[in-house]
Amino acid sequence: MPEAEDHAWLFDSRYRLRRHIAYWCAYLLLWAGFWTLIMGSYGQNVVKMLIWWPVFLFYSYPMAYGAVPRLILKNKYLVFLAVALGWGIVGWYLNIYYRAYVFFPLADRFGIARGTHLIEPSSFLCMSTTAGSMTASSLAKRWGKKQKELVQAEQERTVAQLQLLRAQLHPHFLFNTLNNIYAFALEQSPHTPRLIVKLSSLLSYMLYECRTDEVWLEKEVEVMKHYIDLEKERYGDKIDISVNIEGDIRDTFIAPLLMLPFLENAFKHGTSEQIERPWMSVDIAVKDGVLRCKVINSKNEVVPFHEEGVGINNVKKRLAFLYPGKYSLKLADEGHFFMVALMVTLQGPVASKEIKMVKQPAETALHETTVPFN
Repeated sequence: MPEAEDHAWLFDSRYRLRRHIAYWCAYLLLWAGFWTLIMGSYGQNVVKMLIWWPVFLFYSYPMAYGAVPRLILKNKYLVFLAVALGWGIVGWYLNIYYRAYVFFPLADRFGIARGTHLIEPSSFLCMSTTAGSMTASSLAKRWGKKQKELVQAEQERTVAQLQLLRAQLHPHFLFNTLNNIYAFALEQSPHTPRLIVKLSSLLSYMLYECRTDEVWLEKEVEVMKHYIDLEKERYGDKIDISVNIEGDIRDTFIAPLLMLPFLENAFKHGTSEQIERPWMSVDIAVKDGVLRCKVINSKNEVVPFHEEGVGINNVKKRLAFLYPGKYSLKLADEGHFFMVALMVTLQGPVASKEIKMVKQPAETALHETTVPFN
């Protein structure tokens, strides 16, 4: 990519020699052009700049590649200021002696016009601006590289945290599902094979399809229905569950496993602790690129709800990472029921993403209705 090549030219050590050669060629030719506007011919000024080139090298590199990394980048600004003032004095005397013992003899040999004064501000000006420009470019390059490394480190840290949260979510979700199937296996229920097939679908989804940053919302809803089916087999006719879908959930994307923890929490801390007939409602709506998900479950009034569970905490962190400023999450304990209301502004998939997923029709034994979502 062109941008990557530009960064490589600026920061990659493989291009260091070529960078410096290009810099000095451009610098000497520009200075020669500047002095030509004032006096002399361009050819003579090029020769003059070549004679002064060793001084430019000696006077510039210690500041650019010595003082910058050892002083400025380590926040030793006062020391750097003292070094710069001292280096200015060194440059003043270097200018005088170099003119007397190098520049004057070589200028006479090549027949180039020169002044007669040992103290010449113009040559010292060239030395100072050369050292200053190289110091500034070195500082800018190192600062840019440091900023790039900080951004990359922050991105890697964010990705690592998201992967950790997702890794924590999978076992937590699977543990409860396996417990349900285990209970049926102990009872030698004929429904066990069908439940294993649904679990296999969930595993395939979490192990393979959830590796991308976003998944089809239609697929996410289908997996939620499979999970509800698994739990409904466990409770049988002891629980009333309604699932309401509004809007077109096709061709819409969402971060994977973002709503499942609310279902898991509803079954684990809500319906399972009910003495009488428990109930649950799940409402999902998509309108104008905004997803609204509401999960309401009955609960035992004497059992308080705790928001510090692994699943919900992970969802909160993932929402903050993935949808900053574009989501709303409300948890409400109303005594005899608990409500979770999630609103997320969905985004289309980034063009560079490859979401390799085959959309499958949702299969569920639950009765769906379309109702307004408040």
